[in-house]
Amino acid sequence: MDTQDQHGRAAVPKSAAPHRARPRDRHRRRVLFAGGAAAFTLTAGLATPLNPAPQQAQAKDDGKKVLTVAVAQSVDSLSPFLAQRLLSTSVHRLTYEYLTNYDAKDNKAIPGFATRWEPSADKLTWTYTIRGDSKWSDGKKATAEDAAWTFNKVMSKEGTATANSNFVTNFKKVTAPSPTKLVIELKKPQATMAALDVPIVPKHVWEKVDDLSKFNNDKDFPVVGNGPFTLTDYKVDQYVKLKANKDFWRGPPKFDELVFKTYKDQDAAVSALRKGEVSFVAGQPALTPAQAASLKNEDDIKVNEGPGRRFFALATNPGAKTRDGKKFGDGNPALLDKKVRQALFLSVDRKAIVDKVFQGHAVEGAGYIPPRFSDYAWKPSADQELSYDPKRAARLLDEAGYKKNGDGKRVGKDGKPLDLRILCHATDPNDKAVGKYLKEWWGDLGIGLKVNCLDDVSVPWYAGEYDLAFDGWSVNPDPDFVLGIHTCPALPEKAKESAATDNFICDKKFDDLYDKQLAEYDPAKRAGIVKQMESWLYDSGYMNVLAYPNAVEAYRTDQIKSITTMPTAAGNIYGQDGYWSWWSAVPADGQSSSKDGSSTGVIIGIAAAAVVLVGGGVLFALRRRSTAEDRE
Repeated sequence: MDTQDQHGRAAVPKSAAPHRARPRDRHRRRVLFAGGAAAFTLTAGLATPLNPAPQQAQAKDDGKKVLTVAVAQSVDSLSPFLAQRLLSTSVHRLTYEYLTNYDAKDNKAIPGFATRWEPSADKLTWTYTIRGDSKWSDGKKATAEDAAWTFNKVMSKEGTATANSNFVTNFKKVTAPSPTKLVIELKKPQATMAALDVPIVPKHVWEKVDDLSKFNNDKDFPVVGNGPFTLTDYKVDQYVKLKANKDFWRGPPKFDELVFKTYKDQDAAVSALRKGEVSFVAGQPALTPAQAASLKNEDDIKVNEGPGRRFFALATNPGAKTRDGKKFGDGNPALLDKKVRQALFLSVDRKAIVDKVFQGHAVEGAGYIPPRFSDYAWKPSADQELSYDPKRAARLLDEAGYKKNGDGKRVGKDGKPLDLRILCHATDPNDKAVGKYLKEWWGDLGIGLKVNCLDDVSVPWYAGEYDLAFDGWSVNPDPDFVLGIHTCPALPEKAKESAATDNFICDKKFDDLYDKQLAEYDPAKRAGIVKQMESWLYDSGYMNVLAYPNAVEAYRTDQIKSITTMPTAAGNIYGQDGYWSWWSAVPADGQSSSKDGSSTGVIIGIAAAAVVLVGGGVLFALRRRSTAEDRE
């Protein structure tokens, strides 16, 4: 679908149905072992708050400094227990604290709600020291009891396991012996304990909710939280409004208000940026090459481009089923044959897609983890690679029993033509453009293709009523989440219901490798296991990563003086594994800014495409998927 952030959860995979960034927008739908790591604070260099007032659309009559972000995605839920789309999970990163955060410079684990974390000798018990200077926006003190309640509630699966269940599956017991001490006992070692991307909610508020599976947290405002911003208002498919939390322990944001404004038409969002009606635009999830080019010479607008944390892929339906094996949906049975799946991918020219669709603003796809995360990035060997080879694809189809008839159509042994459907996001120009190429390439093979573009692909996606789908996730420094969505436990308990799975993959070998990497603390060994998993996914033909799009976005320099990218050397602003961009954003002083005006961490263009996010240790990250628009 699309994307956890993610993290991601992100994006049905692209976003609610594929684009996943945790989240779950499923479509373009985490771990440095810090044993005994002492608490340390962010340095001023990471981007600290700032000064005066912005102008134009940002200057309200009451003098408030407002930062408006144009987004192309809808909120799936404002409940941290249910949200999967990138926008939703991004809001949660701003309004709730997590035990740990990620340093914007190198993605290493740093203090969040916890100031330090330490494992026992056997690594089966983790003790977190909870900070004493965090309080909820209603004035009550935030304590370890809130964290214990949150984790136990996710573990209970009382309608609370949709978004973050992968983090607690291995948990045995969670307790809060004191207001500043949280203890998590594990069934077996778990390498992601410094990367538990679970928003901590206030127990005194959430324990009053009768049915968490149906509670979207979108009726009573302001919503009680303890992050850098407080959620104050929300209108479906219109906007999400947040105000600065003046009591935030790390320091308050400099903008008084942050607004995520929904635009279903990406060109309209770009036009709003030109007019000064919005401060920032990221696209769906990136600006198109034409949009970026048109903005680069505009006064008071800066275009930021860096290596992306997302992948753009084709996902096949391997046969939708529930956790207990009950089949549902209407996926084409031809795709159960590995030869057919591989034939389809052998007839896709990835280079042409990068050159003609992304016009160079992407890297050709290979493994499941984007090259930005160098420790985990993988490429197939020359013998293994499924490169563009229509003749080989034709041979595989012949071997699978789908030969051409007199009309040039591939037909099965039952005489039925091989016609397929692919889910496409109506708001994503890349889906539509690639869909045209697929129709041509697969048509040459004798395969029919219907490109089914919908505003919300999540319904047929969850129902298993598709053959292929454009998929994508925002990957985090630690790949645990995006790998976990392809395990058997991620399948839905009931047919057609929302679940953690991306496209219903369930294989014992893959699951065994997943469990092995989760328990491995040695960075190099764990990376090796992850690459084995990527190799399996590639060979299976279930996932075909076409490209790794760059993060291409733009903002007004007469409204935003500076803002932090992640990584700071050359990264993205929207959809970060943290809250650094919007927390750090400095309002402009009302003067027009030159193209080389100051900005914290913002790089125009890709500085050394090989910016390494992962260095040395095992990185941890967030996930976020979104199948429908942008799963983080």
